[in-house]
Parts: sequence; structure tokens; C-alpha cells
Amino acid sequence: MWMELLCFLSIMQRLHAQPEEEEEVEEEETEELGHVDTYAEYKPSKSTIGNSHPDRVVETSTLSSVPPPDITYTLSIPENIINDRLLSALQLEAIIYACQQHEVILQNNQRAGFLIGDGAGVGKGRTVAGIILENYLKGRKKALWFSVSNDLKYDAERDLQDIGAPNVLVHALNKIKYGDTATSEGVLFATYSALIGESQAGGQHRTRLNQILDWCGSDFDGVIIFDECHKAKNATSTKMGKAVLDLQSKLPLARVVYASATGASEPKNMIYMSRLGIWGEGTPFKTFDDFLHAVEKRGVGAMEIVAMDMKVSGMYIARQLSFSGVSFRIVEIGLDDDFKVVYNKAAKLWAEALVVFTQAADLLGMVSTKSLWGQFWSSHQRFFKYLCIAAKVRRLVELANRELEAGKCVVIGLQSTGEARTREVLDENDGHLDKFVSAAEGVFQSLVQKHFPSEKERREKGPGTKRKQNSIYTFLTVLSCSPAQLEEKKQGLLNKISELGKELPLNTLDELIDKFGGPERVAEMTGRKGRVVRQPDGSVRYESRAEQGHTIDHINIKEKDRFMNGDKLVAIISEAASSGISLQADRRVNNQCRRVHMTLELPWSADRAIQQFGRTHRSNQVTAPEYIFLISELAGERRFASIVAKRLESLGALTHGDRRATESRDLSKYNFENKYGTKALDKITKAILGQIESKVPPPKEYPGGDAMFFRDMKQGMMDVGIFCKEPRFGINTEKDCSITKFLNRILGLEVHKQNSLFQYFTDNFDYLIEKDKKEGKYDMGILGKETLYEDGCNCLRTLWLLYIQLQCLRASVTAEEAKESWESQYKFSFKKCSHAVWTGRCKKVDEGQECLQGMRLRQYHVLCGALLCVWKRVADVVADVTSSSILQIVRLKTREHKRVGKWICLILH
Repeated sequence: MWMELLCFLSIMQRLHAQPEEEEEVEEEETEELGHVDTYAEYKPSKSTIGNSHPDRVVETSTLSSVPPPDITYTLSIPENIINDRLLSALQLEAIIYACQQHEVILQNNQRAGFLIGDGAGVGKGRTVAGIILENYLKGRKKALWFSVSNDLKYDAERDLQDIGAPNVLVHALNKIKYGDTATSEGVLFATYSALIGESQAGGQHRTRLNQILDWCGSDFDGVIIFDECHKAKNATSTKMGKAVLDLQSKLPLARVVYASATGASEPKNMIYMSRLGIWGEGTPFKTFDDFLHAVEKRGVGAMEIVAMDMKVSGMYIARQLSFSGVSFRIVEIGLDDDFKVVYNKAAKLWAEALVVFTQAADLLGMVSTKSLWGQFWSSHQRFFKYLCIAAKVRRLVELANRELEAGKCVVIGLQSTGEARTREVLDENDGHLDKFVSAAEGVFQSLVQKHFPSEKERREKGPGTKRKQNSIYTFLTVLSCSPAQLEEKKQGLLNKISELGKELPLNTLDELIDKFGGPERVAEMTGRKGRVVRQPDGSVRYESRAEQGHTIDHINIKEKDRFMNGDKLVAIISEAASSGISLQADRRVNNQCRRVHMTLELPWSADRAIQQFGRTHRSNQVTAPEYIFLISELAGERRFASIVAKRLESLGALTHGDRRATESRDLSKYNFENKYGTKALDKITKAILGQIESKVPPPKEYPGGDAMFFRDMKQGMMDVGIFCKEPRFGINTEKDCSITKFLNRILGLEVHKQNSLFQYFTDNFDYLIEKDKKEGKYDMGILGKETLYEDGCNCLRTLWLLYIQLQCLRASVTAEEAKESWESQYKFSFKKCSHAVWTGRCKKVDEGQECLQGMRLRQYHVLCGALLCVWKRVADVVADVTSSSILQIVRLKTREHKRVGKWICLILH
């Protein structure tokens, strides 16, 4: 009977359905299931103090479904500050919850901390200033404020003045001598890098950290602000991060506030947030590593649970400006033929360089080559990154000029200034420079000049060093190697690089400034000290960015003022200007043109991306900005977009509690750094090596067909070091070839080869995702689901009605006669599986197991509430019973579409 029904459905589909429309309907239903309303308008739910924020603020729907704790703290900030709207209701709410959390003492006897995850532009500066003022009024007159730049000290002073606290003085640590602790009270402002500062002056070893600890005193219970706290990430692997942990440990009663729009881009970067009390003594996770393992093992859903649990516990708040009016678009830029020729020449030369470096290392009998290849592939990546960026300059200038003509102003974001190469050329020419410099050429030249294998490496190993594979051939080869041979190989490469350099693109930053009319028309906010500038007579020279009356330290602030005043309508910002500088169309400034923010170079991490995007979208703006992400058609460049997309996905989950918040910005399609990317890479490498027969065919239009594709890709993967020859095992994939390494390396393939290989990779990637979706294994994070009973009934009712129509057509029976059979089966399937329907019994049920096949009603066990504290125990129990670690997280609604207690629920199948 079921076969007849399926045949009928198939016939009806062919006769009446429109396949495209059917597929669209199914896709929309899936989208609705996995992507319910991403944001909810935010208003304080428990705090009633203060006036509304000047701009619309939102919160992710996942975070909005859990409430903050009740308020028990009484604020001391004077009413006039509140009534004069110096602090909004949103900012006051954050101040209250931070101070309330500071009254909690953790089981390790340290005071609990608070994380402000508000997005850029909401006003974290005033919120932080308000926390300092509140504690100042309570008698705690000293505070520490750490940020990323000394320039932001002026912003800290401005924020305190803006909220009516000009009497709270701000002292810059970099202006105070080592060992001086004379400052009695106020705010000690320092950068994170200052935490690791040292001095040997006068024969005495002094550190900034000890100076800070002496100033605070051992019983310090004032405020420590870690502003832009993402800068303290990787706490166990960097000196700076360890100093942040050390400071918190040595001042156990300090009132710690972590403040950043990017709080933590990934769970591993939360390690410095030791005062949140999520791991450690008295928590479900004894160590941070236990917490990290539990969260990373269970994917995006677990990260969302972390954010919600933190909000429920009163240690976290995260709001952001509404993106209403903000437009996002990705512009993919085609490459002209001339550029492709240059790019392909560069790819071939790098492949040749790999061979020459390998030959030189073998001639020398080098045993340890880890450092050598680390330098080689790092330079390889930077070289092609510069080419990727250069490919977009012409198109960017066209787009920017069009926007300027339309009465808008332009902000261009990039990361690399190329200053290192410029300074190298300056040094080589005794401080003189009469041409624009190619950063790409410099990277290649520097690699060969500084890291080409030489006699020095062999001498440093000493005579007792043994090779892993000793042979007479190796011994004779090493003996026959002469310095002249090595120098000849090295000089041959340098000559070819010099010849290629004549065609390589110029330094992107200098070229952009030149094309927009020079420094007189472009506000540059970067960390470089000088630049190459075209003179009125057409000549070129290097000049300092410092101006008369302004030091280099203040030049970025001056340039910002020129842009905000409308003196300059094009601004170029790098990471140095990505924190603290406001470039929005502010109601208080002359330049109120709409900002068009173009990302020429995607930052290395989402931390940096969020900081740049937040420069042009902030409170009190006349118009919201327009964002344009420029990505060239080079497949390898998507590697950079992939990194940002991965971080943005995690940022949406951890920082704002809902990964869909960033996914909707249309960058998620470039995210390959996940398990599907790893599986796809494994599939294509094995297929190219002929070890498996892939279910996904190669690109159809590859010249020469499938056989040529696999042959070219095999050679190409060897040219970029992904495949390597081994004497005993033949050609194999390089050890530890991660998705990151793969996407880095394919930048070095010729354009048509890397695009075809990338297409083959993404086809496999998409295939694996679709396969998991069909099998119900795809992790979609927290889903919104309607009552399963209702959905099941509607689906089965539709199928049975179609079956009744079929029976009426075949047997000429009336609908009433068919109805009796339908109702019988319909009632039976409420509690019985389809096996029992047809055979009267079910083998699984007879054996005491559960069988749900064909049932209209499915039973779920639901766990609601603050789940983080029991997450590990529940997961372990479920894994024992089901042999699966997958825990589906959903937002449940009743038939009346009311959320179940406004809690996110864990479904235990």
C-alpha cells in the first residue's frame, strides 16, 4: 500500500508540480525552522532607572529568551546625572548588574567579575566610566583601566567628563617613571603591552606589573577595567595574557570588568576571564581545559548555552545597535588578463623556489628544516595576500569615486600598511627613495636573502648530527656541496624575483592615497610613521607622517578630526585605528554624509573585523553606514574570508549569544574551517591521489577533462607543498595538512588551477553538508520548533488524503467508504509504530526497545533552565544510553505559540 502511495505521489508531482517551486517551498520551511527572528528589540526588563537610549538597540533572540536576575543593588550615582540623560537606561542597567555581581565572592575567595559584551557604538565607554564613578562614590578612589592604545586615555577622560565626573582624574602610566607610586587616587590608565614593560635603569630591574601592584596595595578592592579585553586572548601562550591572569590572581578582591564588543571570539579565548566563575573550584568544570573540551566538543549550541547561562547568572550583558538601515553586500571582483599573467608567473616562480630551497637543504644535509619551511610558507602566504589585495585596488577606487559623487564619504579598512618593506628599501638606499615600493617583491626578496639554506646552518648543527635516513648517496652529496653552488642557486632566484618585481603591484596603501589625490585629500589613520608620496612635479619621495605642532602619537586623532569636520571625505584605517575611534555620521559633527565602509582587506580575525565595522556604526548617528566587502575571484583569497566568517559565527554565539546574528550578514557561506571542510579536504586529496573514487565529479569545464584535472591538481598540490614525495611511500599528503593550511597554500597555484581546485573542494563540502542534513546530523545551533505533534498530524493527514483519492480512483469506492479505513489507521498510529500496523507486532518493542517509526506522536524528554552547570553530567549520561554525544538545543513553543517559560530547552531523545 505504501508503494502504491509513493507511486501516486510521484505521478502527481510529474503531472502537476513545478519542481523549482517545490524546492523553494522546502528550503523556506527549513530556513524558518533554523532561523527564527534573529534579533529582538531590547529594553531593560528588571531595571527601571533612566531614560531610553538615543538609538534603537537589539539583543539576539536566543539571549532575549532568558531573563536576567532580579536587582538587589542600590545605585549611588546622583539623580541629576540620570535626569540629565548623561547615562541612558541601558548603560545604567549594565552598571547596576556589574556592581551587583561584584558583591559575590567565588568559592576560590576571589571577587566575581562581570563581562560587558555590548556591541560597538552602544556606549561601553560611558558604562565603564559609570562603574568607576559608582565605586568612587562608595569610597573606592583608585581604579585601573587597561586598553589597547595610549591615545584612548583621552577618550577615557572624555567619557568621565560626559557623565559628570570631571573630578575623577586619569593618569597615563606611560608618563610615570618606573617605581613611582606617588599618585594617590584616580584612574591609572595603561595599555596591555605596558603590563609586560620592564626597565633596567640604574642597575635595578623594575616592572610595570609590580609598579601597578604597589600602587594598588594588597587589599585593593577597587575597579579593574579590561577594556577591549579581546586583546588579552591566548592568555596561556602570550606574555601579555599571562600578565592579565597574574594581575587578577594577585588582587583577589578587585572588582573586575571585562569590556569588549568581541568579548571572546572562540571559547578558548575566554581563558583570561578567570573571575566569571564558570570553571574552577566549586563549578562543574575543575579547570578551564575541562570547560573548553565540553563546549568545543558539542559545537555551536553549547556556545549559545554558555552565553545564556552567563546572562541568567548575572555576569554578562550584550546588546548592540540595531542594524536597521545598514546595508551589507559582497562585491566579487574579476581579474583582468594582464593581472592573471603576472599572478601565474609569480605562482610558477614560487614553485621553482620550493624546488631550489629543497635542493639546497638536501645538498647541505640539513636535518632540522622546521624553521626554514616555516619562514618559506609564511612568506608565501603574505606574498599572495598582497597580490589578492592589489587585485581589488582599481575596482575599489571606481566604487569609491561613484559613492563620493553621490554625496557620501568613504572609509576603507585594511590591515597591512607595507611599512616594513618601505623601511627596508630606505635602509638599502641610505634614507632615499624615489619610487613606490612593491611589498610583495620585498617579501619574496627578504625570504631568499635571509633564509636561503647556507653553510651556516650546517655548521650550527655540528659534526655529530645524524640524518634520519643515512645513505652513501646522502654522504657523497653533502661532501660535494660547495658554497659557490649554493650562492649560484640563491643569486639565480634573486635575479628572477627582481625581473618579476618590475610587473608586481605597488604598495596598496600608498597607491590608494595617490589615486585619491594624495595626503591632502585622504585621512590616514594607521600605525605607520611615514609614507611614499607623489610630489606636484610628479616625482616621488618618502616623508614622515608627523606634522608641525603635532607628534606622530597624535596624528591619527588629528586626521580623524579632519574627516569628521568634512575637510577630507576619504579615510583609510588599519588595525591601529580600529579601537576607540568614532567615524560615524554623528549628529554633533559637520560631516554627516552617509558612510560607505569598504573592506579592502579582511582582517586576520573577527576580533579585528568587528572593531573596524564598529568605527562607522555607532550611537547618535544621522544615517547608518553601508558596508561593502570586496573579494577577488581568486579562490585562495576566500581563505581570509573563511577565517573571518568562522570567527563571526562564533562571535555571534559567544559574544551576542546567537550565531545566527552574524550568519545573516552573508559571510557564513565562506566558512570552511569546520568538520565539513576537514572531511572535504580529506576526500579531495585521496581522490586526486587515486586512493578513492569520489562521489563528487570534478568541475565539468576543466580543459582536457577529468583525467587532465586530476593530473594537474596532483602536480599543483606538489608545487604548493601539500603533497610531498617520500622515498619509501611515494606521493602522500603532508603531515598535519589542516583546512587552514590547504586554503593558505592554494593561493600559490595559477589562477585557473586554484579556482578549479577550490570549486572541487566546495562541491565536496556542500555534498557533505547536504548529506548530514538529510540524515539529521547537521548542527544548526538553537532551533525554533513548533509542537511536533501538530506538524506530524498535518503531514500524515495530507498523505492519507492523497491515498484515499488514489483508492477512489482505482476501486471506484466513495470517500465515505475509504474514510473508515483512514480513521482506523489514523487512530492506530497515535501510539503504535508502522510495524504493528502491518504485521500486528514489532520486533524492537517485543525486545523491550522503543520504536517510533510511522508514529504520529513522538515523545521527547525536555530539560529547561540554567543548563551549563549540569551540561557535562547530562551529556555523559545521554552518551552512555544512546552512544551519541549530540544534544539538540531548541526553543520550544506551545500550541498557543508561547515559549515554554522563556527558556531554551535541551531535547533528550
